[in-house]
Amino acid sequence: MKKFKFMLVVSALLSFMAFAGLAQADDVLMMATTTSTDNTGLLDELAPMFKKDTGIELRWTAVGTGKALKMGKNCDVDVLLVHAPAAEKKYVDMGALKDRREVMYNDFVIIGPESDPAGVKGLPVGEALKRIEDNKATFVSRGDNSGTNKKEISLWKSIGDVPEKQQWYMQVGQGMIKTINIAEERGGYTMTDRGTYIKYEANKNGNPDLKILVEGDKILFNQYSVLAVDPSNCPKVQYDLATKFSQWLATDKTQKAIGDFRLLGKQLFTPNAK
Repeated sequence: MKKFKFMLVVSALLSFMAFAGLAQADDVLMMATTTSTDNTGLLDELAPMFKKDTGIELRWTAVGTGKALKMGKNCDVDVLLVHAPAAEKKYVDMGALKDRREVMYNDFVIIGPESDPAGVKGLPVGEALKRIEDNKATFVSRGDNSGTNKKEISLWKSIGDVPEKQQWYMQVGQGMIKTINIAEERGGYTMTDRGTYIKYEANKNGNPDLKILVEGDKILFNQYSVLAVDPSNCPKVQYDLATKFSQWLATDKTQKAIGDFRLLGKQLFTPNAK
């Protein structure tokens, strides 16, 4: 009889543990995001806050925005945090994503050696790229269909053709920090978002080899948005958790945390959730 009762207790305990494990799994939100939110350390700051406030664990993979969008379409994640507005809206229109919400921004900058061999410092971005092209100065492109790469390509197209067949134009297929490091090694130029540049600057103890040379044009504005994967396209997606994350990002508390996130005393992102 005692053995029977013991077996009942063990069975009940195992059932409870299995249920608890399932409940825990249900509280894990999978996200695809751009490398800048990961490289800068912003998500390492926000994820514990999100878990504390909601009980939901945020897990993410950092890839170029182009790949992140495809992961959403292919039902590989529940939510996206990316920065390529035109591409995002196309995926919304095709029914792969929904509930696009703008949450923060920074800007793109062109960086290069302090010696500035092409003489681009202070020029409007179009003139700067033309000067780089005319001087055949080394330019390192991410070449990975990321949000930054999409913006860079659009800027080249605004002044002519993308110089993808030119020897001085390097497409490396790497994330932003690695691309910056390659540009540094080659004494070349590249384009990055300001947040990642500040992270690179911090990695160099505030004395980086590459300096910001071109900035401030309105066209360099860099918007970040959160999007839920559409459950009509992906029935098993955790849309309710994605919605909670989107709403949480827009709260006053989280928006303040985004604005307060700094390296070297410099703000990396500016909150702008509506």
